[in-house]
Amino acid sequence: MKILSIVGARPQFVKLAPIAHAAAAAGHEHVIVHTGQHYDVKMSDVFFEDLDIPTPNVHLGVGSGSHGVQTGAMLAAMDAVLEEHAPDWVLVYGDTNSTIAGALSAVKLHFPLAHLEAGLRSFNRAMPEEHNRVLTDHAADLCLAPTSVAMEHLAAEGLSASSVLVGDVMTDVCLKVSESVGDRRPALPDGVDGDYVLSTIHRAENTDDETRLRAIIEGLAALPYPVVLTAHPRLVARAAHYGIDLRAGSLHTIEPLDYPAMVAAVKAARAVVTDSGGLQKEAFLLRTPCTTVRTETEWTETIDLGWNVLALDLDRLAEIVDRPAPAPTDAAPYGDGRAAEATVQALEKAHLAR
Repeated sequence: MKILSIVGARPQFVKLAPIAHAAAAAGHEHVIVHTGQHYDVKMSDVFFEDLDIPTPNVHLGVGSGSHGVQTGAMLAAMDAVLEEHAPDWVLVYGDTNSTIAGALSAVKLHFPLAHLEAGLRSFNRAMPEEHNRVLTDHAADLCLAPTSVAMEHLAAEGLSASSVLVGDVMTDVCLKVSESVGDRRPALPDGVDGDYVLSTIHRAENTDDETRLRAIIEGLAALPYPVVLTAHPRLVARAAHYGIDLRAGSLHTIEPLDYPAMVAAVKAARAVVTDSGGLQKEAFLLRTPCTTVRTETEWTETIDLGWNVLALDLDRLAEIVDRPAPAPTDAAPYGDGRAAEATVQALEKAHLAR
């Protein structure tokens, strides 16, 4: 069986790692297509090195651009790639422009399409990611869901027949890397000792709204602990445009971390503040309290279990972050760390059934 994976952004590289290993262990041919959506070394190449992912077979190099320009560039290049490799499955990951471009190309050329991390819903149609994930699910021949809640969403949309619960592949990686880093403390900026808060901010609804971004940064700067802010290129560019100081108050701004360093940093932090979907879940898996600066989350289990809170009132951000610790839990809503094996098995079963 030949699987062709299409990836292009940091979270997708993390999800790709266990799939690449599971596909190789099962003896399947695996073609990796990197769209180039994230092209900075810290956001791309380092993940392939640190997570032992094979070098991509194809690199489209699309770079940055508006949603339409970026997605269109991927589509323009993708047809020839799919026709050359003729995979048994086109596998797309998550909810980025790389996801929807790969899905559309596969469907138009009649290659079987599988969507990993299917069924997640924020129910916020202002988010580009929500459109990407909904459209991809409805185009897919196989929806590979990470949680029972995702399966319920797919069922509500009439997609039960094409849906399989496999668990969350990012859990596979996070638990494995957590074990490897152990209690190792990450290298922190000068002036950061003891308790600190780790933060990432990158989503367009936060970075493209000056009032909202200013409120987030001011809230972080007002915390009574050092705040290690790993600065996504979009955040740096927008903050500079608005004249927002990313080193004010408690802030210690650093470049994005490689994945093992990020896991170590989350484990050692007293709290996480983010708008990242993946980091919310990683914080829960590593049992670090999280505050999410969004009005909703796809990972509702983190909220239900008390390890994540939505910061709906940004004027109270410092107060929300500095809340009492949540109750301990042994809950494992994202699986047992073997989701990649379940994913490959689901692809095998569906391939044989065709």
